[in-house]
Amino acid sequence: MNIPQELFYSKEHEWVRFEGNKAYIGISDYAQHHLGDIVFVELPEIGAEFAPMTEAAVVESVKAVSPVFCPVAGKVVEVNEALLDTPEKVNEAPYESFLFAVETDGAGKENLLSAEAYAPLCPEEEETL
Repeated sequence: MNIPQELFYSKEHEWVRFEGNKAYIGISDYAQHHLGDIVFVELPEIGAEFAPMTEAAVVESVKAVSPVFCPVAGKVVEVNEALLDTPEKVNEAPYESFLFAVETDGAGKENLLSAEAYAPLCPEEEETL
């Protein structure tokens, strides 16, 4: 299982990459693996605003429909429109295939996990996805 050290993670298996006041958000390798083949993504609208850990997107796989939460407070400034036509990229390259990006002041960042803190959660939650 791939857990890049430079990213932050939520307990719900989202990853976050901060670039200045922008946060890119996707689902972890663990999440995509356990969901199975991703067949559809529903992305948020540009300009939508989210509080930390509110549902912002949806990922549909052959096994389940799963919400994707926005781990930090922010306003959507970018969506990965390529995933609308090729949702399988989330399976092929989960850390290169962000779902959306928000402009953020970092509210909620204190609740995110480092790679070291996130890794032990994955085997423990194997049956819950």
